[in-house]
Amino acid sequence: MSLKQRDKKHIWHPLTQHKLHPETIAITKATGCILFDEDGNEYIDAIASWYTSMYGHCNPYITQKVASQMQVLDQVVFSGFTHEPAVKLSEALIDILPNNQNKLFFSDNGSTSVEIGIKMALQYHFNRGEKRNVLIAFEDGFHGDTFGAMSVSGLSIYNGPFEDFFLDVKRIPTPNGENHDTILNQLEVLANTHNIAGFVYEPLVQGAAAMKMHNAEGLNKILKFCKAHHIITVADEVMTGFGKTGKYFASDHLENKPDIICLSKALTGGLLPMAITSCSQGIYDAFYSDDMTKGLFHGHTYSGNPLSCTAALAGIELLKSDAIQNNIKRIISSHEHFGKHIEKHPKVASIRQTGIIFALDLDIKMERYGNLRDRLFQFFMKNGVFLRPLGNTIYIQSPYVISKEQLQKVYQVIEDALEII
Repeated sequence: MSLKQRDKKHIWHPLTQHKLHPETIAITKATGCILFDEDGNEYIDAIASWYTSMYGHCNPYITQKVASQMQVLDQVVFSGFTHEPAVKLSEALIDILPNNQNKLFFSDNGSTSVEIGIKMALQYHFNRGEKRNVLIAFEDGFHGDTFGAMSVSGLSIYNGPFEDFFLDVKRIPTPNGENHDTILNQLEVLANTHNIAGFVYEPLVQGAAAMKMHNAEGLNKILKFCKAHHIITVADEVMTGFGKTGKYFASDHLENKPDIICLSKALTGGLLPMAITSCSQGIYDAFYSDDMTKGLFHGHTYSGNPLSCTAALAGIELLKSDAIQNNIKRIISSHEHFGKHIEKHPKVASIRQTGIIFALDLDIKMERYGNLRDRLFQFFMKNGVFLRPLGNTIYIQSPYVISKEQLQKVYQVIEDALEII
């Protein structure tokens, strides 16, 4: 039996309605930007496998570092213990994070990094004797699949059955350059009528909302308002972090820095699961007490795993290298040229770009997981490119190591796809 056939016996895949989509593609190998399936086909991974493998699959620098580490220390409980990979990673990460960040809390995926950020924001006020139990979040945001993360997410396709169980969240529009005053007025009303604990947001780019991009100046004003009203700001950089916006973090584009930052995905270069929630010294100090109950009682078995820490440290070293930084600049420039070309196409409604994140909207109405979207996905795969359209949005978020020729093939396949719709 093939891997695809064996898969059907027991495996339940994420974001999949198996009755409608019973088939899977069995990947047997990956290197650089290329995925290989069991039938011998090759695919350019143009979304870095959900924005994780930014330095390429099986990057030898990362894998060699991890292989050496696993001969020394593989796993140890992180409550009451520490180890060199975690300490070295903390030093390297603090060095590139916004300069108000000072403490790191380890977990194991993007959703839990947000969950922890929310708990930090709520308990921060609780520990200070303030009753604040309402959160603010952007419309159409997505922050993960655990309950706190779902609560601050606005995409009902993921949340529908669970909404009766959510935290109390008030939603505001994303700033578009023209609605700043309206949003600030809305925030003023919310601050005067509710006990607002925190604001959870994806800075500059909302990934699951089809790479919806918003205005940095407007976001700056929202963050300034929050700080003035002692509302804890929680930046979900799970998708945007580690170079994708052209800077190390999307928050680097903003004057007002978040109190808390959530990290995962490209943190370990796609090799191993890990997440980190960073925070300012002020947040940490609210938990630092002779009272045991004021501690942050949240823990994961694999928190601070030495192998994951080693992968993350190697990834940061690559991110800071001239080679990767030059590749990021090359991809940004290449997307800009492609954007100028493709935006004139009669079937393209609009384009947008932030750093290496490029998106175009088709001038056609499509369901997020409808038949036309499936036809596009199948066309891309048949032509050797792995892209996952989000409704009528086609986006690129390729590994930084993608070659000029591979990137041109991605562009060409997208252009060819416009002829089949």
